[in-house]
Amino acid sequence: MGKKVVIGLSGGVDSSVAAYLLKEKGYECIGVTMRTWQPENEGALENILRAEEDARMVAQHLDIPYHIVDFTKEFDSKIMKYFVDEYMEGRTPNPCTACNHHIKWNALMTVAEKFGADYVATGHYARIIELPNGRYSLMTTPTANKDQTYALFRLSQEQLAKTLMPVGEYTKDEIRDIAARIGISVANKPDSQEICFIPDNDYAGFIERYTGVEVKPGNFIDVNGNILGKHKGIIHYTVGQRKGLNIALGHPVFVVELRPETNEVVLGSNEDVFSKVLYADNVNFMGISAIDESVSGLKAKIRYAHKGAECRVTIDSDGIMKCEFEEPQRAITPGQAVVLYKDDVIAAGGTIIRAR
Repeated sequence: MGKKVVIGLSGGVDSSVAAYLLKEKGYECIGVTMRTWQPENEGALENILRAEEDARMVAQHLDIPYHIVDFTKEFDSKIMKYFVDEYMEGRTPNPCTACNHHIKWNALMTVAEKFGADYVATGHYARIIELPNGRYSLMTTPTANKDQTYALFRLSQEQLAKTLMPVGEYTKDEIRDIAARIGISVANKPDSQEICFIPDNDYAGFIERYTGVEVKPGNFIDVNGNILGKHKGIIHYTVGQRKGLNIALGHPVFVVELRPETNEVVLGSNEDVFSKVLYADNVNFMGISAIDESVSGLKAKIRYAHKGAECRVTIDSDGIMKCEFEEPQRAITPGQAVVLYKDDVIAAGGTIIRAR
């Protein structure tokens, strides 16, 4: 085959096996780790250095070149600032979807251009396909609970055309078995669960340290505007939340809406959290080039773990996409992604701006 590919090595088992599979197919591989953020404590720094060392050892084991590239400035301006701004505006962002498009792929393609590589590659669980209409898209993987297509919906046609995802045809267990068989040291390394730049999962603490601003408390109100009590700052809450509200009303209540303009958190019953319609902007077309009368049979995922629900989709002249569900959906959350699928293939996706 003789083609050159730059592969992102995270130090985990998936990207390590991806590099192995590509080399077995005859690709000339170059391993790259992206350094994206400066940790706030020694423990986080040790984890980053350990991941880089794991990636280096895998590259040595596979006998491929290895490089570390610094994208900390870009990551700060495009991902960390975005994350903080969204929370301060009462939305719940998904930094991974933004990072995949703005940082990971741009970084890999920049390195690929430098080394004259034909492709970039990652260890994501997704399958790239070329559709009969000539467009590239992503198809879900054999193991639904590991499928990562949802987080990749922002990839462009240019990015997809130059990307390889070799682990997309396998299950996680199969990938670990391959890693063990070829003697890769990270074969049993646990998967990362948290947002990379907030390893302690304390989002509010990170936001306050990042901005230098102490978030102000405000009022809990009910759906009719009646004051119920005090909250500790809107960055501590998200739509659908029940735990951690620290308010006793004698019956279960859930976060229904965040109102940053008045610093209010609206609480209601479980039924109040359900909506039949959502609106989204920043639409990225993947498997289709437009939304019109010919587009039907779509299912929408409104969060990573959502199974998807049938909906009717339209888009207005301002590019705002409207999804009307056949059945009400729980906790449609502004800031999160809505991704449309047609027969297990991504059609399009956008960022949720409101629901009703």
